Amino acid sequence: MKTLFYSRFFIILPWVLIVIIMIDVDTRSWSSSSRSPASPHRPHQHPPAFGHRLGRGARLLKPPAGGSSSGSGSSPPAALGNSKAAVVGLVNESVPLIYAITPTYSRPVQKAELTRLANTFRQVARLHWVLVEDSTRRTELVSRFVARAGLPCTHLHVPTPRRYKRAGLPRATEQRNAGLAWLRQQFQQRPRPRPPPAGVLFFADDDNTYSLELFHEMRTTRKVSVWPVGLVGGRRYERPIVENGKVVGWYTGWRADRPFAIDMAGFAVSLQVILANPKAVFKRRGSQPGMQESDFLKQITTVEELEPKADNCTKVLVWHTRTEKVNLANEPKYHVDTVKIEV
Repeated sequence: MKTLFYSRFFIILPWVLIVIIMIDVDTRSWSSSSRSPASPHRPHQHPPAFGHRLGRGARLLKPPAGGSSSGSGSSPPAALGNSKAAVVGLVNESVPLIYAITPTYSRPVQKAELTRLANTFRQVARLHWVLVEDSTRRTELVSRFVARAGLPCTHLHVPTPRRYKRAGLPRATEQRNAGLAWLRQQFQQRPRPRPPPAGVLFFADDDNTYSLELFHEMRTTRKVSVWPVGLVGGRRYERPIVENGKVVGWYTGWRADRPFAIDMAGFAVSLQVILANPKAVFKRRGSQPGMQESDFLKQITTVEELEPKADNCTKVLVWHTRTEKVNLANEPKYHVDTVKIEV
């Protein structure tokens, strides 16, 4: 009887052990799954939008303090929008900051021009937009646009005196000078021993078209850098002539005898140079039409010191496109639409 019992016991024992082992394995598997990386204690990390890689110490770019409502006072700059475009400010602070000064004035295509420009700037890391209206006050159209642009931006305004609003006279002089004054004011408030950060100033008119490569080129400016401009001066392009890495002349269709025969979109200046020359501004008195660029650059550099960019000035990365004058011949004299739409 005992022999029969033991024989059956040893036959069943292996199967019992197998069942116990399987139950233990299932219990361990369930326990580990409850602590998986997808649990609330270890949230899934999404990569940053637009593929921007962040270096050490990277943070969301904070615009410099204050936007002047008159070119002298200050008010809070427009906040970054909630769109993914704000991620362009997430870069290492060792990258020089580009300050783009854009004069603008009221006209039917103004919002369209600014929209195109903002779409470009949103793709440029470490850029602060200084938008200056030719107006006695900040207009509602531009104020709303800036608030929704999703860019670090300072919104200024200063009117052009009526006596200078004549054909043949330089335009946007007061607006560019207001941008320069605001920029210098930001760094006058810094402690003296602290040097200014690396930065580059660029005059970005709102009727031009810019390649993203241009901003990569200008960011390494040591003093004053130059490059070609397309569709300007009655030619397909104008450019500095370069020999052995130095500017020796100008390929231009108008007044090649100018000291700096270059378009406003054809140069950038380092922030250190702007701050070291506080009296360098665009002149009204004594400045001839078409000479604003030369009159300004003469105050801060020489032709021999210019830094050729864009493959020794052989590539066009900015175009003076200018939006075609719109045809509003059929626009009613009196507003007849029941809905008021901003264009």
